[in-house]
Amino acid sequence: MGKEVILVTGGSGLVGKGIEMVLETEKLPDEEWIFLSSKDGNLLSESDTERIFSKYQPTMVLHLAAQVGGLFANMKANCDFLRNNMKMNDNILAMSHKFKVKKVVSCLSTCIFPDKTSYPIDETMLHNGPPHDSNFGYSYAKRMIDVMNRGYHEQYGCQFTSVIPCNVYGPHDNFNIEHGHVIPGLIHKAYKAQENGTSFQIWGTGSPLRQFIYSLDLAKLFIWVLRDYKEIEPIILATEEEISIKDVAFKILEAFEFKGEVEFLTDKADGQFKKTASNKKLRSYLPNFNFTPMDTAIRDTVKWFKDNYETCRK
Repeated sequence: MGKEVILVTGGSGLVGKGIEMVLETEKLPDEEWIFLSSKDGNLLSESDTERIFSKYQPTMVLHLAAQVGGLFANMKANCDFLRNNMKMNDNILAMSHKFKVKKVVSCLSTCIFPDKTSYPIDETMLHNGPPHDSNFGYSYAKRMIDVMNRGYHEQYGCQFTSVIPCNVYGPHDNFNIEHGHVIPGLIHKAYKAQENGTSFQIWGTGSPLRQFIYSLDLAKLFIWVLRDYKEIEPIILATEEEISIKDVAFKILEAFEFKGEVEFLTDKADGQFKKTASNKKLRSYLPNFNFTPMDTAIRDTVKWFKDNYETCRK
């Protein structure tokens, strides 16, 4: 057995950093992991992507890089999100084929499923109808990874697959209040409310239900998929637990030992009530995988945010 050279695109983001942290204890001796950031080259450029593959000669690729944004960023620039993600994904898969990469695992998202669907959603339903209008550009670009994986497998025998995580949170997230995701945004809000002695505001009623996965749990599952998952079809990586935004917010306030006033801004939109994803397929492979209890994961994320407040993304 030769050495495995594993190239991670988007390696400086939330999931990439999670994988780096997990590898401190779970790295195999014959593995070399290379974590790329935007400083290493522009993956929208075919020549840059080719140069990176030529330099590192990877045997496996974890493709995490994407142009991502919140609701309003997507609504303003659906065409950009479509074109840039399509271009990047095509470059990564084309170079993986050209350089005879043994396996590619790309990262999709539960937000790309059909807007009108029955719940829980599972892997077979990905292409059953149009995605939500607000992020159709991003969604179709991500769905096309699954289509390309199938194409490369059928025509060339490539082992290209993908994972579909639910909402990820943890250390190294983007804690921007306007543009970040739910948990990091609430953590930053709680920090400010505590610092300034002001009330803590939750947008909407707090009643929508979501599934969340801790970045270190997701990292362990990504590593398992890379080493052991043999299917081309995607696999959903999600917990069983659904929790309301309100309950998440109170777990965060508990981690801060926040004693101030809590306000619900009910004039703000709640968004979709639920987006339940089934992890039945995951459990058929890993029936005994233990997810980190949410209280523990939130406490650790809050501690990391406080310790790294000056330098973290916000």
